[in-house]
Order: sequence, then C-alpha cells, then structure tokens
Amino acid sequence: MLEQFVYFSDLLGCIVFAISGVLVAGRLKMDPFGVVVLASVTAIGGGTIRDMVIGATPVFWIHDTTYLYVIFATAVISMISARKAHHLPSFLLPLLDAFGLALFTVIGAEKALSYELPAVVAVVMGVTTGVAGGMIRDLLAGQIPLVLQKEIYATASILGGLLYTGSIALGVNASWALGIAMIGTLSLRLAALKWHLSLPVFNLRR
Repeated sequence: MLEQFVYFSDLLGCIVFAISGVLVAGRLKMDPFGVVVLASVTAIGGGTIRDMVIGATPVFWIHDTTYLYVIFATAVISMISARKAHHLPSFLLPLLDAFGLALFTVIGAEKALSYELPAVVAVVMGVTTGVAGGMIRDLLAGQIPLVLQKEIYATASILGGLLYTGSIALGVNASWALGIAMIGTLSLRLAALKWHLSLPVFNLRR
C-alpha cells in the first residue's frame, strides 16, 4: 500500500513540476521542443541525479517509462490549456513549485532510506530530489535558481527531510512520516511565500 502511494505521489510530483517547467517556458516564449525539455528536466532532473548518486541504476524513468509518457502528456495538455486561459495567476508557479518540492523531498529521502543509507544522506537526497530539477530548469531559462537566492526553498526541503528521517528513527509509521514531512515542507514554503520570509543575504559590500 505504501509503495503504491509513493509511486503515485512520485508521478503527481512529476506532473506538478512539469507544469511549472511549462509555465517558465511559456514566459520565455519557447517553441514546443523547448517546452518539453524544460518540463522534463524539471520533473525528473532531481530524481535522476539522486538515483545516479545512490547507485539506483538504471534510473527510475528508464526502468519505468510511464514517467516519460506522463511528462509529455502533461506538457502538451499544459500548453493547450495555457493558451486558452490567456492569463495565468502569478501565484500559480510558486504554488506548484511548493507542492512539487514537498512531494519530491519526502520521496527522495524515502528512497535513500530504502537503500539503507544513513539518515543524513537521506536528507541530502531528499533535498537533491526536491530542488535539483528546478535548478536545472532555472539555469536553462537563464535565471538564478531559487535555491541560490534568499528564498526559503532549500530550507523547507531540509526541514522535510529531517522530519521524515526523524519520524522513522522514532518508530513512526512510514505513511504517517511521509504525511508529516510533506505537511512540514509545504507549510514552511507556503508561509515563506505568504509573509515574504527569507534568509539573510551574504553581502561583502560595506
């Protein structure tokens, strides 16, 4: 039951991040190929890096090509829907990003623990899964990635990884641990967006 929940949550995370990639591509007026590329790297970039690092090869989307079909279908449907919508609310991309971050963080941490890796490594893999795809998307789009700015983004992912690994260490049921970590990540990220919370900026200027 848990494995099915994680699997479908992973697919949902791919859909959410793929949509965020489409929206960024749309703002930059990319052609359909560019849209699909940006949607793909956003959706599977972090998970690909995670699997390569922990030795889970072939990586998940090669083992299960459903991910590729889901991403392609999401990109096409999103392009059609966005054209008909004419105007997309400004909060849509950050909101989708927040949900994707929460989903991918706990899935990344869960997969690392399933390979019997230390908790600290699971936290790092959760953050990698959650933020790396968005970083690649932003770099390809010529933007400074959110994770490298003062935004509370990677911090929310770290919190989610800590909540998940800590809950598991305390003997909490895995399903509850996933829920706790996802809620924690999402709550911190949405709170940062709503109240404009941010980390201190490193500045060498006097």
